[in-house]
Amino acid sequence: MTETADVQKMLKCRGMRFPLDRAILPPRIRTLLREGAYEAKEATAVRKLVKADDVVMELGAGIGFMSTLVATKTPAKSVHSFEANPQLMPYIAQVHAENNVTNAHVTNAVLGDQDGTAPFYIRKNFLASSLDPMEDAEDCTKVEVPTRDVNAVIKELQPSVLICDIEGAEADLLPKMDLTGLRAVVIETHPQWIGKAGMQKVFRCMDAAGLVFFPRWSHGKVAVFRSDW
Repeated sequence: MTETADVQKMLKCRGMRFPLDRAILPPRIRTLLREGAYEAKEATAVRKLVKADDVVMELGAGIGFMSTLVATKTPAKSVHSFEANPQLMPYIAQVHAENNVTNAHVTNAVLGDQDGTAPFYIRKNFLASSLDPMEDAEDCTKVEVPTRDVNAVIKELQPSVLICDIEGAEADLLPKMDLTGLRAVVIETHPQWIGKAGMQKVFRCMDAAGLVFFPRWSHGKVAVFRSDW
């Protein structure tokens, strides 16, 4: 018997399943998933870092990779992810369902100074979607997305671990956040966009919160900070 057409193909990565949706996953992402190399540096650091009963807050849910990893491959109590791109929300839900995730929560919102709304620019490659209009970019759709007061969210969730991959917005957002209750932070930095001054801002706000750079689990642009070493 042949496989029925309505059975969706899956990509497998690190023991997790991802629906093969070409409208969401560009060729490079599909290749990295097949090779087990997608978000490899962050995945390695997070699996070593997250402990039992940790509440994990993730900025930039993407395709649901990291929230699924935290929920299924670590002893975390829960993971709370925030993603600005509304077009990714159905795919993330599908990923969580395929992997029987029960302790991950995803919110379509931009975190910032206050509650409200903000323009978001969706592009064909989800990695290029951002708050930046980038006037020369093609195939761009402008939508309004909810914004939430980041420190009100932190007060509500009381996270112990932060995972951050927000495509260069880290230099603007992290200094605004109350990071003092965190035990650890994993950040994919983007020095190509935020430059020397942005990197200095990131490291300074970590230091001010008692979070010290942990070189053993850091690699390249992925920086790990801990208060417990």
